[in-house]
Parts: sequence; structure tokens; C-alpha cells
Amino acid sequence: MDKAILNQQRNEITEYHIYTRLAKLAKNPDNSKVLSEIAEQELRHYNFWKKVSGQEVTPNKWAIVLFVGLARILGLAFALRLMERGEHEALDFYDRVADQYPEARVFRKEEEEHEEKLIDLLEDPSLNYAGAIVLGLNDALVELTGTLAGLTFAFNNSLIIATTGLVMGVAAALSMAASGYLASREADQEDVNPVTSAIYTGVAYILTVVVLVLPYFLIAEPKIAMIFMLTATILIIASYNYYISVAKNLSFRRRFLEMAFISLAVAVISFGIGSAAKQIFGIEVE
Repeated sequence: MDKAILNQQRNEITEYHIYTRLAKLAKNPDNSKVLSEIAEQELRHYNFWKKVSGQEVTPNKWAIVLFVGLARILGLAFALRLMERGEHEALDFYDRVADQYPEARVFRKEEEEHEEKLIDLLEDPSLNYAGAIVLGLNDALVELTGTLAGLTFAFNNSLIIATTGLVMGVAAALSMAASGYLASREADQEDVNPVTSAIYTGVAYILTVVVLVLPYFLIAEPKIAMIFMLTATILIIASYNYYISVAKNLSFRRRFLEMAFISLAVAVISFGIGSAAKQIFGIEVE
């Protein structure tokens, strides 16, 4: 039990430092206040367990660097939700020691209810543009996987496929960004800037295009390049949906399967169309 107490004590002081650092990063004063309150709560928990153990412990510096870095790159909501997903270990600990240390029941309630309510108050501006990113990702994944799969059987030349896909992708990204701007302006949402929304859509589209056409620039055999392209498609879908599922506390499995099915289904259909076109029109490009 002594080891478990020291471990929990270390977790409390680690989270104190993480929340303190995040409070300084938060641009919104209300968010900063929320994070500072959580930090003080964690410090109070730490001080109680320090009295119990009679020992000082050092925080986990790697965890501090990790979560602060995630908050800088992927936003506060993502980092905080990811931290909260690890709270079940703390809750289990409180349950085990509650009979011996009644204060643990209070700590458990605070961890389970108070922090969640505070975190729900946090506003992450980047999540306001999640729809714009989805728009760019979805269209790029569906259109480019289909286009590249079709071109793979229509032309037997990776460089031509890659160049064609890149030109079409960039043109489509600009068109999609313009559409995203108009859609955001018509929606008239106070917390969404149409220009920023268009940038998110366009950048998401272009980055996806670059990742999907890259295998064709690097691999001479088109069909092998297509396998890598489809693998990249699945990884992009998984990465984005994991981010959104954590940041917005949504189901990962349903969203992932839906996007993956649509993208791969379009690729298979386009694959067949490209093969048919090659046979019908007798296209041979080496």
C-alpha cells in the first residue's frame, strides 16, 4: 500500500505542475482560472498523501512535457480529455484506501465530478473549426483515393499518376477552401471566422493530397504505391478520428468505420472504373 500511496502522490504533484503550466498557456482568462483551480485541488491532494507517506516525491517530468506539448500542438481540450481518460486508476486507488483514509472518498468525488465540470467549461477555439477540417479531410480522402485508384489502372506510370493527382488535388483544395469560406459566411456563426475556416479546409485538403500522392513519387510500381496510399488513408482517418473522439469525448469506432468505409468504397469503385476504361479505350501508358 505504501508504494501505491507514493505512486498516487507522484501523480497528484505531476498533475499540479501540468495544470499550472496549462493555466499559463491559456489565452482565455476564464480557462486560466479553471486550470488554476484544478491545479490547487491537485496540490491539496498531494499534501494530504505527503502527510500520510511522510515523504516528498518528484513529479513525472516526461508527463509534464508530453501533456503541455500536446496542449500547444493539438489544443487544451485534447490534452485535458486525454488526461481525464487516465483518471480511472486514481478512482480505483481511492476505492481501495477509502476505508482506511475517509478523505479518499472526498477526493474521489472531486476527481469524478468537480474536474469534469470545470473541464467542460473550457473553450478550445480550434474545435470550432473541426467541421472545416472534416470538410477538407473527407473530400480529399474520398476524391483523391478514388482518383488515384482509378488512375492506377488507367495508367501504368507512377510519375504521371502522382503529377495528375497533385495538380487535381491542389485545384480541388482551392475550390474547397472557397466553398468553405462561403459556407461559413452563410452560416453566420459568431465564433467562426470565414477566412480562418477556409484556411483550415484548404490546408487540411492540401496536406492530405501531399500524403496520398507521395507514395507514387517514391515508388515506381503503381499498384504497390496504391497499397501505401490506401494505408496512408486509413492512418489519416484513424489519427483524425482519435483526436476528435478525445477532444470532443465522442465514439471513435463509429466515426472511424464510417469514414474508412466511404473512402475505401469509392477507391474500389474507381479502381474498377479505371480498369474498365483501360480495357475499353485501350489506354497504355508506360
